[in-house]
Amino acid sequence: MFDFAAARGSGQDGDEKEPMTTMGFLDHLEELRKRLVHSIVAVAVGFGVCWWKAEWLFGFAQRPIVDVLRKHGLPEKLVFLNPTDPFNLYLKVAALAGLFLTSPYVLYQVWMFISPGLYRNEKRYVVPFMVSTITLFVSGGYFGYRIVYPRALDFLIGFGRQFQPMITITEYTQLFLSIILGMGLIFEMPILVFFLAFMGIMSPEFMIKNFRYSILVIFIIAAIVTPTPDIVNMCVFAAPMLVLYALSIGVAWLVHPKQRSAREEKQKAKQEKQAQ
Repeated sequence: MFDFAAARGSGQDGDEKEPMTTMGFLDHLEELRKRLVHSIVAVAVGFGVCWWKAEWLFGFAQRPIVDVLRKHGLPEKLVFLNPTDPFNLYLKVAALAGLFLTSPYVLYQVWMFISPGLYRNEKRYVVPFMVSTITLFVSGGYFGYRIVYPRALDFLIGFGRQFQPMITITEYTQLFLSIILGMGLIFEMPILVFFLAFMGIMSPEFMIKNFRYSILVIFIIAAIVTPTPDIVNMCVFAAPMLVLYALSIGVAWLVHPKQRSAREEKQKAKQEKQAQ
């Protein structure tokens, strides 16, 4: 698929380092189209399955705001201003749930798109890739649902306690989707670093050298994505990103071409020593 060999160095030998199949530009586009179609069909099927449970799913989604409203002694029912709002709401909730439900298959399609550009021994990463990607994505969404979103709602509702809230289902759902999906994507940072380091674009030395600048960027991102202006909630957003950045440094060290070459040379020298 992508020419990873050019980025990593193609002068390697051995049965496990056999040349990769060359694909033309049109072949790349056709393969991309195929994987996109499969992913879209899978998400559509997941959406159809979740549509039948859309009402229950929204009950699950609105639990954080209901708990916060109850805590502050306020009416627990959301409102809508347009007759089409409830229908659109269930569409959005079912679509997000369908995305989470079919994420293993969608991520498998991503792997199938990039796997032709890998050597045979590198294709064994499929299981760690699938497990880590799905785990991080779901963990990010769960972290947003259980930690970030309730804290943000508690702050916002408590800050406006002198007013009577009229929270519409549309505005609430937009905020819910942006936080849950956003946290799921943020937790994919190690996977992004994995591919950048695997292709030799990013190195652990570079990440360590620019760690303080990364902290600044992380807090800027946290300040942008957090729905509240207070420092505490911004830190709640930034804390997992800092942990993931530190984890990503270890990932970059493991998969960077220089480290892989060093381990291969060490293994080769060990085998030659045993053969003597």
